[in-house]
Amino acid sequence: TWDERDISRILDRYGEEKFARSIARRIIKEREKAPIEKTGELAELIKESIPAATRRTGGHPAKRSFQALRIAVNDELGAEEEALEQTIRCLKPGGRASVITFHSLEDRICKQMFSKYVEKCTCPTDFPLCVCGNKGKMKLINRK
Repeated sequence: TWDERDISRILDRYGEEKFARSIARRIIKEREKAPIEKTGELAELIKESIPAATRRTGGHPAKRSFQALRIAVNDELGAEEEALEQTIRCLKPGGRASVITFHSLEDRICKQMFSKYVEKCTCPTDFPLCVCGNKGKMKLINRK
């Protein structure tokens, strides 16, 4: 069982939820009264933790929180990192990898992972040829 700080951190980090602290506080408060057993109960208390004016825009107010909880419970970002590492290890010379991400958290991990393996020349820009010898394992062919 997560405490208030853990819940708040998860909602903030994985759901980019602006009201993470108030939602976490409310979850703990309600959990002290009785266990939260249904997703509808959780969705309702999340909705009530968010100011009314904010609830009117951007879809269901619990959407980000449920995304954050799902990502944390399933360790989805850890799985993505592992999959990218394996993909890079399995690539043959001249091989290509294509990655589709669905939200900014996945996109950030993908960009960070590939940037670790990209050629990074440290020679001054006015040198006509590379003499530093820094050779990455791969090069990006499309930066989106």
